[in-house]
Amino acid sequence: MIIVGFVLRLFPHPANFAPIMALALFSGLYLPKRLNVIIPVVAMLISDIFLGFYSLPIMFSVYASFILATVLGTWLKKHKNIGNVILTTFAGSSLFFLVTNFSVWAFGTMYTHNLPGLMQSYYMALPFFRNSLMGDLFYVGIFVGVAEMAIKYLKVEKMSKAENRV
Repeated sequence: MIIVGFVLRLFPHPANFAPIMALALFSGLYLPKRLNVIIPVVAMLISDIFLGFYSLPIMFSVYASFILATVLGTWLKKHKNIGNVILTTFAGSSLFFLVTNFSVWAFGTMYTHNLPGLMQSYYMALPFFRNSLMGDLFYVGIFVGVAEMAIKYLKVEKMSKAENRV
């Protein structure tokens, strides 16, 4: 999964149409707690080595957003249905948008440090939010869809083997 996140983040793609949020939600949903945060953070860290590092406080907010998305995925584990998967994906994208753009405003120099500057920061980031949301829905659909098909296949396979033993 780390390699998938790393490779897909390095491939050319529209801005913010990347798999890391989906990877974080997926990790929280399917992996044990001791591993679920490691996967998206390591995928980000390795890809950031190649893409370049940036402002530490802003970088921290990006990584923190993915860690929080893993928590959303952990919640989803006990509430898994298609509606909650879509809702949690939207929540993860929104969380990322709110946290990271607040951080760009608070720690950057692009916007004035007042309420109009904060609003401008969010307004200017709306195209990136659209791409994030579309990418997150796309990759969550693929990751969760493949996982659920594999789970269903394995259950059918187990049932088939059990029936053959009778």
